[in-house]
Amino acid sequence: MRGSAKAEYAHKVPTRGVCLELLKRFRVPDHVISHSLQVERVASTLARALREKGQQVDTALVEAAALLHDITKMEGLRTGADHAKTAAQLLIGLGYPAVADVVRHHVAVRSEKGLLGVTEAEIVNYADKRVMHDRIVSLEERFEDLMHRYGRNPESRTVIASFLERTREIERKIFGALGMKPEALALLIDASP
Repeated sequence: MRGSAKAEYAHKVPTRGVCLELLKRFRVPDHVISHSLQVERVASTLARALREKGQQVDTALVEAAALLHDITKMEGLRTGADHAKTAAQLLIGLGYPAVADVVRHHVAVRSEKGLLGVTEAEIVNYADKRVMHDRIVSLEERFEDLMHRYGRNPESRTVIASFLERTREIERKIFGALGMKPEALALLIDASP
């Protein structure tokens, strides 16, 4: 593959329609699709607002990754596999490596120390943490639910607590760039097209 063709392939992003077809094709249950649609709503709203504030955010990439982030969630629950990793592998196989990279980090985003801009992975990670099932909630409510469902032992509770702290850092970064408080998310979404 030539350089420019390789770069174009690396950033191939499926449309919203293709994403919805993929969710159906891979038999993602309706309740997971409802969650993903709400995560996409939050993530897309944040991405557009951040672009308006001068952040370099690929809104199409955010939308696709938010819609597809839990495409292998049920498999992960059945097998114990890391659904972020299995989803990324699936998306690479489908020809969407850029989307796969964002999806890979939707549970635990890598730290971007010193990076001033908000990344697509941080937006999708944060949006996922603000949506419990199909409702937009506070981080505290979402992580209380995560702790209840997945905090089965001291190690898992420590990991969940570390995710909460990292998500709070992302929240400060996002809303600092937007010049508003996280509590304004609902207003931002209501004002969004």
